[in-house]
Amino acid sequence: MTAPAGIAIDTLREADAPRCAELERVLFPGDDPWSAEAFREELRAGHAYLAARQTAADGALLIGYGGLAFVAGPPRAEAEIHTIGVDPAYQGRGIGRALLHGLLAIADSVRATVFLEVRTDNDAARGLYESEGFATVGLRRRYYQPSGADAHTMRRERR
Repeated sequence: MTAPAGIAIDTLREADAPRCAELERVLFPGDDPWSAEAFREELRAGHAYLAARQTAADGALLIGYGGLAFVAGPPRAEAEIHTIGVDPAYQGRGIGRALLHGLLAIADSVRATVFLEVRTDNDAARGLYESEGFATVGLRRRYYQPSGADAHTMRRERR
């Protein structure tokens, strides 16, 4: 997983859950942001979650996260990207792409087809996903709640 200089990508830990929930409230204020407990449950369920941390002499600050779950195993493995979020102060630096690459590497290790949902009005995220081989395969009306925003379902074929 290559990340921008000064950023480390590693495994998300349960101790990171409060910071993830804090970022969720900032990133998704009009919808139902995940709680710290929701992140802990995802980790306890064994799903693959990654963290992006800004490295510094006085420690590392969690600035992003991403998660993937397998919904079917080989020989026709399928995975879903559950979430990717990056602190707004760090967006546009390739951190989201680094997290996505890490998640896709996990999926690719078992040749999984990967699915995700993305808001139809989130042009930056849709552009990122399209640049990494995802194609829109469906529309989910009123997917995000309580805002009622629509989502595109996107798919990346197994590699």
